[in-house]
Amino acid sequence: MRYSFLLFILLVLGCGPKHDLPVVLELHDNWEFRQLGDSLWQSANVPGNVFTDLLNHGLIDDPFVGTNEEGIQWVSETDWEYRTRFQLSEELLAKKHVEINFEGLDTYASVYLNDSLILSANNAFRAWRMPVKPLLNVENELRINFTSPAKTESIEKAKLAYELPEGNRVFTRKAQFQYGWDWGPKLNIMGVWRPVKLIFTNDFRFGQLTIRNEKVSDSLAALKLGWHTTGSYDADRSYELYLNKRLVQTMTERDVQSKGLTLFIENPKLWWPHNIGEPYLYDIKLVAKKGDRILDSIKTTYGIRDVKLVTEPDSLGESFYFKVNGIPVYAKGANYIPQNSFQNRVTRSDYEQLLQDVVDANMNMLRVWGGGIYENDEFYQLCDEKGIMLWQDFMFACAMYPGDKDFLSNVKQEAIDNMARLRNHPSIVLWCGNNENSEGWYRWGWQEGRSESEKEEIWASYLKLFDSLLPEMVDAFTDVPYWESSPKYGRGNPKYQFEGDAHDWWVWHDGYPFEHFETEVPRFMSEFGFQSFPSAEIIQLINESDSLDLTTEAVQNHQKHSRGFELIREYMARDFPLVEDPEHYIYMSQLVQAYGITKGIEAHRRARPYNMGSLYWQLNDCWPAISWSSIDFKGRWKALHYKAKHSFENVLISPQINGDKKLEVWLVNDGLKNHTGMLELKVLNFMGESLWAMSRPIRVYPNSSSMPLLVDLEEIASARDSVVLQVSFNEYSRLFYFEQPKDIRLIKGEISTEIMKSTGGFDIELSSPVLQKDVFLSTALEGRFSDNFFDLLPNRPKIVHFQTEEENIPELQMISFNNFIREVER
Repeated sequence: MRYSFLLFILLVLGCGPKHDLPVVLELHDNWEFRQLGDSLWQSANVPGNVFTDLLNHGLIDDPFVGTNEEGIQWVSETDWEYRTRFQLSEELLAKKHVEINFEGLDTYASVYLNDSLILSANNAFRAWRMPVKPLLNVENELRINFTSPAKTESIEKAKLAYELPEGNRVFTRKAQFQYGWDWGPKLNIMGVWRPVKLIFTNDFRFGQLTIRNEKVSDSLAALKLGWHTTGSYDADRSYELYLNKRLVQTMTERDVQSKGLTLFIENPKLWWPHNIGEPYLYDIKLVAKKGDRILDSIKTTYGIRDVKLVTEPDSLGESFYFKVNGIPVYAKGANYIPQNSFQNRVTRSDYEQLLQDVVDANMNMLRVWGGGIYENDEFYQLCDEKGIMLWQDFMFACAMYPGDKDFLSNVKQEAIDNMARLRNHPSIVLWCGNNENSEGWYRWGWQEGRSESEKEEIWASYLKLFDSLLPEMVDAFTDVPYWESSPKYGRGNPKYQFEGDAHDWWVWHDGYPFEHFETEVPRFMSEFGFQSFPSAEIIQLINESDSLDLTTEAVQNHQKHSRGFELIREYMARDFPLVEDPEHYIYMSQLVQAYGITKGIEAHRRARPYNMGSLYWQLNDCWPAISWSSIDFKGRWKALHYKAKHSFENVLISPQINGDKKLEVWLVNDGLKNHTGMLELKVLNFMGESLWAMSRPIRVYPNSSSMPLLVDLEEIASARDSVVLQVSFNEYSRLFYFEQPKDIRLIKGEISTEIMKSTGGFDIELSSPVLQKDVFLSTALEGRFSDNFFDLLPNRPKIVHFQTEEENIPELQMISFNNFIREVER
């Protein structure tokens, strides 16, 4: 049992009658679990789940390695029981009110306190709170029985005269990816997955603090504060309001009841997305007092910002973009899934690292995908601090859901719980009803073989949930826009390119070439992607050995797309050398992924303001996998993440060859400042000799995309397979190849390295007498290279920093693309 630090000090040191603060007791100790009906209890972790508890006792094999996932499906089909015993002091029992809070029970749970049933839970996304003072003693037992979801799902399914797409998971309000996805395992967990607390109070306790912008201008911000409390009206109660730890206002209970509480901030600092401005956060604290006694306090950070989703008709269709503080913001980023199939394993440092990886790659938005979870508070806090905008899905994905009264009532409370918890976060700029449900209904064959009445009933349920209930809740609880379904139109509807957001899976699923991304640009790309293999270390983890064999059953089990291996190989053969050595195949697959996705990112950005967002699928993994991620399960950046970092820079140089075989040089500026300077072009051979050059003074305007240069290819070079174009503008530089990778005739040559110890790791200086393409560095040490999969110009040394806590670095491994293609005659 753990008290919060402040309350522990107050109780132990005896601060006397000046305080009557609530006491919060976390019930996270002394838990045990067992299969329901067994006699043997084993120790358990709370928060946690039954899989990790079984793993900790060696009762199941690790489902993240080998083919172990298949052998432990029985866990989800079994009922489980958890219990803890705890003692309470007479002082705590003397408090007038005691409430128990379950912040997350997954999912069908019967909760008993001292043998009295106090709760029947049926939603992993809800918080459950109830008074329990009459049931508490000095010695207490809390017991929770978890029933296999399959049992309840079968009962709910039997109530319908038809089957809903896609399976029985639609009846259960829990993370949908636990039922298996095309990038993740089937691990349907049960357990106490978020904290359990007892809260002891006398007459007063704050609930959640809510803040709304009443007025924001350059000179003044007026913020309306509201809160829930326990306790009745008390004329002797007063409130103190602190801003950035400075007392700014004192009000009586009577004043608050009659006028409310408004915080005025002169010359306010606004919250801005990353790379646009500072994501400034104010510290706001409210203290309730009675005389000199402190009754309770509540605090939050708050970013002042105005956000709008602009969807206005224009000559081409309808716009789709986010306007923050009156400025159109180009959204750059990726889709986010849960970081681990077992959420209890995700630490604050995991959040810190992954979200810093987002910022380091010049992203400013993540889409929190609807088949996962409403994330922990610290995720949103860190996004606030780092300026990462969040497109937040409600947790519905790729299915049609029930529309009966009980289901809608359950979802309504789910929405209330999560929006009330998250509404003060400036990072959340959109609530979206679902992922691909509407597209699935109209395009994936879900209507086939159904009667008209059946189709009408299923679609009516969809509208009740996503066209009525959820938008009403968003309007009531937040100040951000609502979007019914992502995408607005599926690929079968020609409007997908001209209105709303789009998911483009012609590349990958339908085998279209990567050039498709350059010709079919929508208004906002909220999903597009391509798979690659993870790092060699992940393959070794999957194989449970040093082997990089990509044909084992273990590796096959960690590819959840039925055509995944086939498609990676097919695309590799089109544009890249087809290699067979496993280490080289891993490397080449990552280059293929990066090549295709950055082609899409840059086409989207060149098209601004027609297109105002590029979010690829996907940022991260929930287990060791061959997937669409740009960061593998152990946090290693794939080639895509390194190359997306450059494609997402605020100022982007983006050459392309148009249909008339002319070279277009585009300059994109997502920032709010002008840039002036010389645009310089050089054509170099692979020994570094300049064959052609030109320069031109240009100005790049804020929030713009322009093509300041159009050059006839015949003017530049005839042997385009053995030269590279270098384009420079101020501190920005870009290399551009005229042929697809497999047709570039590079020169083989050595790369010399010098490794020097430096602050926080090592500096690695590399140089080569010939151009080296896509140089990949690796080492057995845990750490991060400042750049990787980079091109090394001839006789131009490059320093790469390797960040690590180790004092010595083992042998450095290198792969260069030069080793895999035809060598030019010299």
